[in-house]
Amino acid sequence: MSEYIINFKWDDDASVWIATSDDVPGLILESGSFDALIERVRYAVPDLLEMSGITRTNVPLHILSERYERAYV
Repeated sequence: MSEYIINFKWDDDASVWIATSDDVPGLILESGSFDALIERVRYAVPDLLEMSGITRTNVPLHILSERYERAYV
């Protein structure tokens, strides 16, 4: 696989970002900070891949984020 797609979605009820991925089995992390979640993902993904039998030294991540807001006028 050339890159691993990681999805970040904002949970407005819990006020946290949630990271999941169809490419990385077992990945589900959350954080109130977008940047902190990126750091958590960077450390968790290689471990999760290794637990799935995939060993790589360079793991390219493609992070897609989604957040909905409302504008009040």
